[in-house]
Amino acid sequence: MSNNSDIQPVHVIGGGLAGSESAWQLAESGVPVILHEMRPTRGTDAHHTDSMAELVCSNSFRSDDHETNAVGLLHEEMRRMNSLIIKSADIHKVPAGSALAVDRDGFAAGVTEVLENHPLITIERGEVEGLPPEDWDSVIIATGPLTSPALAQAIREVSGEDQLAFFDAIAQIIYKESINFDIAWFQSRYDKGDGKDYINCPMSQEQYDAFLDALIDGEKTQFKEWEQDTPYFEGCLPIEVMAERGRKTLSFGPMKPVGLTNANDPTVKPKAIVQLRQDNKLGTLFNMVGFQTKLTYGEQKRIFRMIPGLENAEFARLGGIHRNTFINSPKLLDPVLRLKAIPRLRFAGQITGCEGYVESAAIGLLAGRFAAAERLGKEPVSPPETTSMGAILNHVTLGADADTFQPMNANFGLFPPLDTDHLPKKQRFRGRDRKMEMAKRGLRDMDAWIAEQLPSAAE
Repeated sequence: MSNNSDIQPVHVIGGGLAGSESAWQLAESGVPVILHEMRPTRGTDAHHTDSMAELVCSNSFRSDDHETNAVGLLHEEMRRMNSLIIKSADIHKVPAGSALAVDRDGFAAGVTEVLENHPLITIERGEVEGLPPEDWDSVIIATGPLTSPALAQAIREVSGEDQLAFFDAIAQIIYKESINFDIAWFQSRYDKGDGKDYINCPMSQEQYDAFLDALIDGEKTQFKEWEQDTPYFEGCLPIEVMAERGRKTLSFGPMKPVGLTNANDPTVKPKAIVQLRQDNKLGTLFNMVGFQTKLTYGEQKRIFRMIPGLENAEFARLGGIHRNTFINSPKLLDPVLRLKAIPRLRFAGQITGCEGYVESAAIGLLAGRFAAAERLGKEPVSPPETTSMGAILNHVTLGADADTFQPMNANFGLFPPLDTDHLPKKQRFRGRDRKMEMAKRGLRDMDAWIAEQLPSAAE
Protein backbone atom coordinates (compact mmCIF):
# COMPACT_ATOMS: atom_id res chain seq x y z
CA MET A 1 0.00 0.00 0.00
CA SER A 2 1.27 3.49 -0.82
CA ASN A 3 2.38 5.84 1.95
CA ASN A 4 -0.44 8.39 2.11
CA SER A 5 1.94 11.07 3.41
CA ASP A 6 3.72 11.00 0.04
CA ILE A 7 0.52 11.75 -1.89
CA GLN A 8 -0.55 15.37 -2.34
CA PRO A 9 -4.18 16.01 -1.42
CA VAL A 10 -6.93 16.58 -3.93
CA HIS A 11 -9.10 19.61 -3.19
CA VAL A 12 -12.87 19.10 -3.45
CA ILE A 13 -14.95 22.28 -3.44
CA GLY A 14 -18.53 21.76 -2.27
CA GLY A 15 -19.94 19.44 0.38
CA GLY A 16 -23.16 18.48 -1.37
CA LEU A 17 -24.00 15.06 -2.76
CA ALA A 18 -21.36 15.11 -5.49
CA GLY A 19 -18.60 16.64 -3.38
CA SER A 20 -19.24 14.27 -0.49
CA GLU A 21 -19.16 11.26 -2.81
CA SER A 22 -15.99 12.52 -4.55
CA ALA A 23 -14.20 13.00 -1.23
CA TRP A 24 -15.25 9.54 -0.04
CA GLN A 25 -14.11 7.79 -3.22
CA LEU A 26 -10.75 9.57 -3.15
CA ALA A 27 -10.14 8.75 0.50
CA GLU A 28 -11.20 5.13 0.07
CA SER A 29 -8.69 4.90 -2.78
CA GLY A 30 -5.93 6.03 -0.42
CA VAL A 31 -5.72 9.64 -1.60
CA PRO A 32 -5.86 12.49 0.97
CA VAL A 33 -8.66 15.02 0.49
CA ILE A 34 -9.32 18.59 1.58
CA LEU A 35 -13.06 19.13 1.36
CA HIS A 36 -14.07 22.79 1.19
CA GLU A 37 -17.62 23.74 2.23
CA MET A 38 -18.62 27.41 2.48
CA ARG A 39 -21.56 26.81 4.84
CA PRO A 40 -22.05 28.11 7.53
CA THR A 41 -19.57 30.89 6.75
CA ARG A 42 -21.63 31.74 3.70
CA GLY A 43 -25.20 30.50 3.32
CA THR A 44 -27.31 29.82 0.25
CA ASP A 45 -30.88 30.58 -0.78
CA ALA A 46 -31.98 26.97 -0.22
CA HIS A 47 -29.88 25.30 2.49
CA HIS A 48 -31.01 25.32 6.13
CA THR A 49 -28.07 23.53 7.83
CA ASP A 50 -24.30 23.19 7.55
CA SER A 51 -24.51 19.40 7.09
CA MET A 52 -22.84 17.71 4.16
CA ALA A 53 -25.18 16.29 1.50
CA GLU A 54 -28.18 18.31 2.71
CA LEU A 55 -31.22 17.62 0.52
CA VAL A 56 -32.77 20.98 -0.42
CA CYS A 57 -35.64 19.76 -2.59
CA SER A 58 -37.31 16.34 -2.48
CA ASN A 59 -36.28 13.57 -0.08
CA SER A 60 -36.62 10.97 -2.84
CA PHE A 61 -33.85 9.35 -4.87
CA ARG A 62 -36.64 8.13 -7.17
CA SER A 63 -37.12 4.55 -8.35
CA ASP A 64 -35.06 1.81 -6.72
CA ASP A 65 -36.10 -0.74 -9.35
CA HIS A 66 -32.80 -1.81 -10.92
CA GLU A 67 -34.43 -4.27 -13.33
CA THR A 68 -36.55 -1.89 -15.44
CA ASN A 69 -35.60 1.67 -14.44
CA ALA A 70 -32.44 3.55 -15.40
CA VAL A 71 -32.34 5.44 -12.09
CA GLY A 72 -32.81 2.24 -10.09
CA LEU A 73 -30.04 0.69 -12.17
CA LEU A 74 -27.83 3.65 -11.26
CA HIS A 75 -28.56 2.97 -7.56
CA GLU A 76 -27.43 -0.63 -7.95
CA GLU A 77 -24.29 0.32 -9.88
CA MET A 78 -23.37 2.78 -7.15
CA ARG A 79 -23.96 0.19 -4.43
CA ARG A 80 -21.47 -2.06 -6.20
CA MET A 81 -18.99 0.84 -6.25
CA ASN A 82 -19.15 1.46 -2.50
CA SER A 83 -21.12 4.70 -2.81
CA LEU A 84 -21.34 6.64 0.45
CA ILE A 85 -24.49 8.45 -0.72
CA ILE A 86 -26.43 5.28 -1.54
CA LYS A 87 -25.14 3.55 1.59
CA SER A 88 -26.45 6.38 3.75
CA ALA A 89 -29.72 6.46 1.78
CA ASP A 90 -30.25 2.74 2.42
CA ILE A 91 -29.59 3.22 6.15
CA HIS A 92 -32.01 6.15 6.46
CA LYS A 93 -34.70 4.86 4.11
CA VAL A 94 -38.37 5.74 4.70
CA PRO A 95 -41.46 4.16 3.08
CA ALA A 96 -41.99 5.37 -0.52
CA GLY A 97 -43.41 2.50 -2.56
CA SER A 98 -40.85 1.41 -5.14
CA ALA A 99 -38.81 4.58 -4.65
CA LEU A 100 -35.78 5.14 -2.42
CA ALA A 101 -36.69 8.03 -0.13
CA VAL A 102 -34.87 9.07 3.03
CA ASP A 103 -35.19 10.84 6.33
CA ARG A 104 -33.38 13.95 5.10
CA ASP A 105 -31.89 14.99 8.46
CA GLY A 106 -30.68 11.51 9.37
CA PHE A 107 -29.27 11.01 5.88
CA ALA A 108 -27.24 14.24 5.90
CA ALA A 109 -26.06 13.67 9.49
CA GLY A 110 -24.88 10.18 8.54
CA VAL A 111 -22.87 11.38 5.55
CA THR A 112 -21.37 14.22 7.60
CA GLU A 113 -20.29 11.90 10.42
CA VAL A 114 -18.57 9.49 8.04
CA LEU A 115 -16.65 12.26 6.28
CA GLU A 116 -15.64 13.99 9.50
CA ASN A 117 -14.26 10.75 10.91
CA HIS A 118 -12.32 9.56 7.85
CA PRO A 119 -8.54 9.83 8.54
CA LEU A 120 -7.77 10.98 4.99
CA ILE A 121 -10.43 13.71 4.78
CA THR A 122 -9.92 17.22 6.13
CA ILE A 123 -12.96 19.50 6.08
CA GLU A 124 -12.32 23.24 5.76
CA ARG A 125 -15.22 25.63 6.24
CA GLY A 126 -15.15 28.82 4.17
CA GLU A 127 -15.83 30.08 0.67
CA VAL A 128 -13.39 29.51 -2.17
CA GLU A 129 -13.67 32.81 -4.00
CA GLY A 130 -12.85 32.79 -7.68
CA LEU A 131 -10.77 30.10 -9.35
CA PRO A 132 -8.81 27.81 -7.01
CA PRO A 133 -5.13 28.77 -6.44
CA GLU A 134 -2.72 27.51 -9.07
CA ASP A 135 -0.79 25.44 -6.54
CA TRP A 136 -3.89 23.28 -6.12
CA ASP A 137 -2.88 20.94 -8.92
CA SER A 138 -5.92 18.66 -8.68
CA VAL A 139 -9.32 20.16 -7.90
CA ILE A 140 -12.89 18.86 -8.15
CA ILE A 141 -15.45 21.65 -8.36
CA ALA A 142 -18.68 20.17 -7.03
CA THR A 143 -20.38 23.36 -5.93
CA GLY A 144 -23.68 22.17 -7.30
CA PRO A 145 -26.70 24.18 -8.33
CA LEU A 146 -26.00 26.88 -5.74
CA THR A 147 -22.46 27.86 -6.72
CA SER A 148 -21.37 31.09 -5.02
CA PRO A 149 -21.49 34.21 -7.26
CA ALA A 150 -17.72 34.76 -7.14
CA LEU A 151 -16.87 31.23 -8.27
CA ALA A 152 -19.66 31.22 -10.86
CA GLN A 153 -18.30 34.43 -12.34
CA ALA A 154 -14.77 33.01 -12.45
CA ILE A 155 -16.05 29.90 -14.25
CA ARG A 156 -17.97 32.13 -16.65
CA GLU A 157 -14.84 34.11 -17.47
CA VAL A 158 -12.53 31.14 -17.99
CA SER A 159 -15.12 29.21 -20.02
CA GLY A 160 -16.31 32.12 -22.15
CA GLU A 161 -19.91 31.01 -21.56
CA ASP A 162 -22.58 33.59 -20.75
CA GLN A 163 -25.43 31.32 -19.64
CA LEU A 164 -24.70 29.16 -16.62
CA ALA A 165 -28.05 28.92 -14.90
CA PHE A 166 -31.63 27.62 -14.81
CA PHE A 167 -34.40 27.75 -12.20
CA ASP A 168 -35.19 24.86 -9.88
CA ALA A 169 -37.90 24.69 -7.22
CA ILE A 170 -38.60 23.28 -3.75
CA ALA A 171 -41.76 21.45 -2.62
CA GLN A 172 -43.66 21.91 0.66
CA ILE A 173 -43.50 19.77 3.82
CA ILE A 174 -46.66 19.26 5.91
CA TYR A 175 -47.19 18.00 9.45
CA LYS A 176 -49.04 14.68 9.27
CA GLU A 177 -51.16 15.49 12.33
CA SER A 178 -52.75 18.40 10.44
CA ILE A 179 -54.05 16.18 7.59
CA ASN A 180 -57.74 15.23 7.58
CA PHE A 181 -57.93 11.43 7.22
CA ASP A 182 -61.71 11.51 6.96
CA ILE A 183 -60.90 12.57 3.38
CA ALA A 184 -57.28 11.46 2.79
CA TRP A 185 -56.07 7.86 2.92
CA PHE A 186 -52.85 5.85 2.76
CA GLN A 187 -52.11 3.90 -0.44
CA SER A 188 -49.27 3.49 -2.95
CA ARG A 189 -50.19 3.75 -6.61
CA TYR A 190 -50.88 0.18 -7.83
CA ASP A 191 -50.11 -0.88 -4.22
CA LYS A 192 -46.35 -0.86 -4.82
CA GLY A 193 -43.88 -1.03 -1.93
CA ASP A 194 -45.77 -1.68 1.30
CA GLY A 195 -48.97 -0.66 -0.47
CA LYS A 196 -49.61 2.26 1.89
CA ASP A 197 -46.58 4.48 1.46
CA TYR A 198 -48.33 7.66 0.28
CA ILE A 199 -51.12 9.88 1.62
CA ASN A 200 -53.71 10.59 -1.08
CA CYS A 201 -56.02 13.61 -1.28
CA PRO A 202 -58.81 13.28 -3.91
CA MET A 203 -60.39 16.03 -5.99
CA SER A 204 -63.68 16.16 -7.86
CA GLN A 205 -63.87 17.89 -11.25
CA GLU A 206 -65.25 21.05 -9.61
CA GLN A 207 -62.52 21.07 -6.96
CA TYR A 208 -59.83 20.41 -9.56
CA ASP A 209 -61.01 23.29 -11.77
CA ALA A 210 -61.13 25.71 -8.83
CA PHE A 211 -57.65 24.61 -7.77
CA LEU A 212 -56.26 25.13 -11.28
CA ASP A 213 -57.72 28.63 -11.47
CA ALA A 214 -56.21 29.50 -8.10
CA LEU A 215 -52.77 28.20 -9.15
CA ILE A 216 -52.79 30.18 -12.37
CA ASP A 217 -54.12 33.40 -10.80
CA GLY A 218 -52.14 33.22 -7.54
CA GLU A 219 -49.47 35.76 -6.69
CA LYS A 220 -45.98 34.57 -7.68
CA THR A 221 -42.51 35.62 -6.56
CA GLN A 222 -40.93 38.11 -8.95
CA PHE A 223 -37.61 37.50 -10.63
CA LYS A 224 -34.80 40.02 -10.50
CA GLU A 225 -33.94 41.71 -13.79
CA TRP A 226 -30.78 39.63 -14.24
CA GLU A 227 -32.86 36.44 -13.82
CA GLN A 228 -35.48 37.21 -16.48
CA ASP A 229 -34.01 35.00 -19.22
CA THR A 230 -33.07 32.07 -16.95
CA PRO A 231 -34.94 28.94 -18.10
CA TYR A 232 -36.65 26.27 -15.99
CA PHE A 233 -35.44 22.69 -15.91
CA GLU A 234 -38.25 20.65 -17.48
CA GLY A 235 -37.94 17.83 -14.95
CA CYS A 236 -38.72 20.08 -11.98
CA LEU A 237 -41.26 22.63 -13.20
CA PRO A 238 -43.25 24.69 -10.68
CA ILE A 239 -46.77 23.32 -10.31
CA GLU A 240 -48.36 26.55 -11.56
CA VAL A 241 -46.20 26.55 -14.69
CA MET A 242 -47.49 23.05 -15.48
CA ALA A 243 -51.05 24.24 -14.83
CA GLU A 244 -50.63 27.04 -17.36
CA ARG A 245 -49.77 24.50 -20.07
CA GLY A 246 -53.28 23.05 -20.18
CA ARG A 247 -56.24 22.04 -18.02
CA LYS A 248 -55.31 18.34 -18.17
CA THR A 249 -51.56 18.67 -17.64
CA LEU A 250 -51.67 18.07 -13.88
CA SER A 251 -54.30 15.31 -13.98
CA PHE A 252 -52.09 13.43 -16.44
CA GLY A 253 -48.93 14.35 -14.50
CA PRO A 254 -48.24 14.59 -10.74
CA MET A 255 -51.99 14.56 -9.91
CA LYS A 256 -52.99 11.57 -12.02
CA PRO A 257 -55.71 9.50 -10.27
CA VAL A 258 -54.77 6.09 -11.69
CA GLY A 259 -53.82 3.02 -9.62
CA LEU A 260 -55.64 4.25 -6.51
CA THR A 261 -58.98 3.53 -4.81
CA ASN A 262 -60.53 5.98 -2.36
CA ALA A 263 -60.58 4.04 0.90
CA ASN A 264 -63.12 6.45 2.41
CA ASP A 265 -65.56 6.12 -0.51
CA PRO A 266 -64.58 3.44 -3.07
CA THR A 267 -67.62 4.27 -5.26
CA VAL A 268 -66.29 7.72 -6.17
CA LYS A 269 -63.58 8.04 -8.82
CA PRO A 270 -61.58 11.25 -8.30
CA LYS A 271 -60.71 13.54 -11.18
CA ALA A 272 -57.26 14.17 -9.68
CA ILE A 273 -55.26 13.10 -6.62
CA VAL A 274 -52.54 14.94 -4.70
CA GLN A 275 -49.98 12.59 -3.13
CA LEU A 276 -47.78 13.20 -0.11
CA ARG A 277 -44.66 11.15 0.62
CA GLN A 278 -43.10 10.49 4.03
CA ASP A 279 -40.21 12.88 4.67
CA ASN A 280 -38.71 11.65 7.96
CA LYS A 281 -38.27 8.33 9.75
CA LEU A 282 -40.73 9.24 12.49
CA GLY A 283 -43.46 9.63 9.88
CA THR A 284 -44.49 13.02 11.27
CA LEU A 285 -43.62 15.01 8.13
CA PHE A 286 -44.87 14.50 4.56
CA ASN A 287 -43.91 16.38 1.39
CA MET A 288 -46.22 17.18 -1.51
CA VAL A 289 -45.07 15.13 -4.49
CA GLY A 290 -44.43 17.23 -7.60
CA PHE A 291 -45.56 20.50 -5.97
CA GLN A 292 -42.54 22.71 -6.52
CA THR A 293 -43.72 26.30 -6.71
CA LYS A 294 -42.91 29.99 -7.06
CA LEU A 295 -46.16 31.06 -5.37
CA THR A 296 -45.66 33.50 -2.49
CA TYR A 297 -45.80 31.99 0.99
CA GLY A 298 -49.22 33.49 1.73
CA GLU A 299 -50.67 32.13 -1.53
CA GLN A 300 -49.22 28.69 -0.91
CA LYS A 301 -51.07 28.41 2.40
CA ARG A 302 -54.32 29.67 0.89
CA ILE A 303 -54.26 27.64 -2.32
CA PHE A 304 -52.88 24.34 -1.00
CA ARG A 305 -55.48 24.35 1.79
CA MET A 306 -58.06 24.15 -1.02
CA ILE A 307 -56.94 20.53 -1.49
CA PRO A 308 -59.45 18.16 0.18
CA GLY A 309 -57.82 16.72 3.29
CA LEU A 310 -55.39 19.64 3.60
CA GLU A 311 -57.91 22.30 4.57
CA ASN A 312 -56.19 22.63 7.99
CA ALA A 313 -52.66 21.82 6.80
CA GLU A 314 -49.77 23.16 8.86
CA PHE A 315 -46.53 23.59 6.95
CA ALA A 316 -43.10 22.66 8.34
CA ARG A 317 -41.61 24.21 5.20
CA LEU A 318 -43.13 26.14 2.34
CA GLY A 319 -42.03 25.83 -1.27
CA GLY A 320 -39.60 28.13 -3.00
CA ILE A 321 -37.51 28.67 -6.09
CA HIS A 322 -33.78 29.10 -6.49
CA ARG A 323 -31.37 29.75 -9.32
CA ASN A 324 -29.23 26.75 -10.23
CA THR A 325 -25.90 26.85 -12.01
CA PHE A 326 -24.57 24.47 -14.65
CA ILE A 327 -21.92 24.66 -17.36
CA ASN A 328 -22.04 23.65 -21.01
CA SER A 329 -20.22 20.42 -20.25
CA PRO A 330 -20.13 18.85 -23.75
CA LYS A 331 -18.29 21.94 -24.94
CA LEU A 332 -16.05 22.56 -21.92
CA LEU A 333 -15.18 19.16 -20.42
CA ASP A 334 -13.13 16.20 -21.62
CA PRO A 335 -14.37 12.59 -21.25
CA VAL A 336 -13.06 12.33 -17.65
CA LEU A 337 -14.66 15.61 -16.50
CA ARG A 338 -11.58 17.85 -16.75
CA LEU A 339 -11.97 21.43 -17.93
CA LYS A 340 -10.28 21.46 -21.34
CA ALA A 341 -8.91 24.96 -20.82
CA ILE A 342 -7.49 24.17 -17.34
CA PRO A 343 -7.09 20.38 -16.90
CA ARG A 344 -6.20 20.65 -13.20
CA LEU A 345 -9.85 21.55 -12.65
CA ARG A 346 -12.43 18.79 -12.76
CA PHE A 347 -16.19 19.28 -12.44
CA ALA A 348 -18.73 17.02 -10.73
CA GLY A 349 -22.41 16.91 -9.85
CA GLN A 350 -25.26 19.09 -11.00
CA ILE A 351 -22.96 21.86 -12.16
CA THR A 352 -22.04 19.54 -15.05
CA GLY A 353 -25.66 19.48 -16.25
CA CYS A 354 -26.74 16.12 -14.89
CA GLU A 355 -30.07 16.43 -13.08
CA GLY A 356 -31.16 14.66 -9.93
CA TYR A 357 -29.68 13.61 -6.62
CA VAL A 358 -28.48 10.22 -7.78
CA GLU A 359 -27.04 11.46 -11.07
CA SER A 360 -25.21 14.22 -9.22
CA ALA A 361 -23.71 11.78 -6.74
CA ALA A 362 -22.79 9.35 -9.55
CA ILE A 363 -20.83 12.01 -11.43
CA GLY A 364 -19.18 12.92 -8.12
CA LEU A 365 -18.26 9.27 -7.65
CA LEU A 366 -16.65 9.15 -11.08
CA ALA A 367 -14.82 12.46 -10.60
CA GLY A 368 -13.37 11.14 -7.35
CA ARG A 369 -12.26 7.90 -8.98
CA PHE A 370 -10.78 9.70 -11.98
CA ALA A 371 -8.82 12.10 -9.74
CA ALA A 372 -7.65 9.22 -7.55
CA ALA A 373 -6.39 7.29 -10.57
CA GLU A 374 -4.35 10.30 -11.70
CA ARG A 375 -2.89 10.79 -8.23
CA LEU A 376 -1.86 7.14 -8.18
CA GLY A 377 -0.19 7.32 -11.58
CA LYS A 378 -2.91 5.52 -13.47
CA GLU A 379 -4.98 6.44 -16.51
CA PRO A 380 -8.62 7.26 -15.68
CA VAL A 381 -10.99 4.88 -17.44
CA SER A 382 -14.66 5.72 -18.00
CA PRO A 383 -17.36 3.11 -17.37
CA PRO A 384 -19.03 1.61 -20.46
CA GLU A 385 -21.84 3.62 -22.07
CA THR A 386 -24.03 0.53 -21.64
CA THR A 387 -24.13 1.24 -17.89
CA SER A 388 -26.38 3.88 -16.36
CA MET A 389 -23.37 5.70 -14.95
CA GLY A 390 -21.53 5.57 -18.25
CA ALA A 391 -24.60 6.77 -20.15
CA ILE A 392 -25.08 9.89 -18.02
CA LEU A 393 -21.33 10.61 -18.10
CA ASN A 394 -21.37 10.33 -21.88
CA HIS A 395 -24.32 12.73 -22.07
CA VAL A 396 -22.57 15.48 -20.12
CA THR A 397 -19.22 15.11 -21.86
CA LEU A 398 -19.60 13.77 -25.39
CA GLY A 399 -23.13 12.65 -26.21
CA ALA A 400 -25.18 15.86 -26.04
CA ASP A 401 -25.33 18.70 -28.57
CA ALA A 402 -23.47 21.63 -27.01
CA ASP A 403 -25.76 24.11 -28.80
CA THR A 404 -28.92 22.75 -27.16
CA PHE A 405 -27.48 21.21 -23.97
CA GLN A 406 -29.91 20.99 -21.02
CA PRO A 407 -29.78 19.09 -17.69
CA MET A 408 -30.79 15.45 -18.01
CA ASN A 409 -31.88 12.64 -15.70
CA ALA A 410 -30.70 9.06 -16.19
CA ASN A 411 -32.95 7.29 -18.71
CA PHE A 412 -32.67 4.39 -21.14
CA GLY A 413 -32.80 6.81 -24.06
CA LEU A 414 -29.17 7.67 -23.26
CA PHE A 415 -28.07 4.03 -23.60
CA PRO A 416 -26.75 2.40 -26.78
CA PRO A 417 -29.46 0.19 -28.34
CA LEU A 418 -29.40 -3.54 -27.80
CA ASP A 419 -27.65 -5.56 -30.47
CA THR A 420 -30.73 -7.31 -31.85
CA ASP A 421 -30.62 -6.29 -35.52
CA HIS A 422 -29.65 -9.84 -36.47
CA LEU A 423 -32.85 -11.22 -34.91
CA PRO A 424 -36.25 -11.43 -36.63
CA LYS A 425 -38.47 -8.47 -35.66
CA LYS A 426 -40.77 -10.65 -33.57
CA GLN A 427 -37.82 -11.77 -31.43
CA ARG A 428 -36.49 -8.28 -30.68
CA PHE A 429 -37.05 -6.96 -27.18
CA ARG A 430 -39.72 -4.34 -26.65
CA GLY A 431 -41.20 -2.39 -23.75
CA ARG A 432 -40.47 -3.81 -20.31
CA ASP A 433 -38.47 -6.72 -21.74
CA ARG A 434 -36.21 -4.27 -23.55
CA LYS A 435 -35.55 -2.35 -20.34
CA MET A 436 -34.80 -5.55 -18.47
CA GLU A 437 -32.28 -6.63 -21.08
CA MET A 438 -30.59 -3.21 -21.04
CA ALA A 439 -30.40 -3.34 -17.23
CA LYS A 440 -28.90 -6.85 -17.28
CA ARG A 441 -26.35 -5.75 -19.85
CA GLY A 442 -25.55 -2.67 -17.77
CA LEU A 443 -24.86 -4.59 -14.57
CA ARG A 444 -22.83 -7.21 -16.41
CA ASP A 445 -20.67 -4.53 -18.03
CA MET A 446 -20.40 -2.56 -14.77
CA ASP A 447 -19.15 -5.61 -12.88
CA ALA A 448 -16.51 -6.20 -15.56
CA TRP A 449 -15.43 -2.54 -15.43
CA ILE A 450 -15.17 -2.57 -11.63
CA ALA A 451 -13.03 -5.71 -11.77
CA GLU A 452 -10.66 -4.01 -14.22
CA GLN A 453 -10.11 -1.08 -11.80
CA LEU A 454 -8.67 -3.33 -9.09
CA PRO A 455 -6.31 -3.40 -7.32
CA SER A 456 -6.22 0.13 -5.83
CA ALA A 457 -3.74 1.84 -3.52
CA ALA A 458 -6.07 1.23 -0.60
CA GLU A 459 -5.92 -2.55 -0.68
